[in-house]
Amino acid sequence: MIDILIAILSTIGALAIFFASLGILRMPDFYLRLSVTVKAATMGVGLLLLCAAILFPDISVSTKAIAIIFFLIITSPIAAHMIGRAAYLTGTPLWKGTIIDELAGQYDKETGLLKNEKPSEQKTDSEQPQGQIAESEEETK
Repeated sequence: MIDILIAILSTIGALAIFFASLGILRMPDFYLRLSVTVKAATMGVGLLLLCAAILFPDISVSTKAIAIIFFLIITSPIAAHMIGRAAYLTGTPLWKGTIIDELAGQYDKETGLLKNEKPSEQKTDSEQPQGQIAESEEETK
């Protein structure tokens, strides 16, 4: 029964990785390639690691495989977002079939921030912890 489960999961994982490679070839622009590749490859590698966790009965192998799956699911979308944001900032063109560009005119070219973002060094009173607000109010009295 476990062999059948491993065969099914590994087949689905391999197909997901195959579809990710097809996405690299078929998608018309960088942003769509990035999106398809990250989603499909994360699922494919995650399923293959799940197969390894099931196949090897040793608890250390299973724990490591599950930890890798967890970190892969956490880090892949963040990395893809940052790569996409850097590509947009450097002017990587969108596909001509893109209907709407919601970020057009929203970036400050010098700082790389959205116009409604504030630099992280400048905290407003609402962003400061409550203890610091109370101390700063006492200092002004």
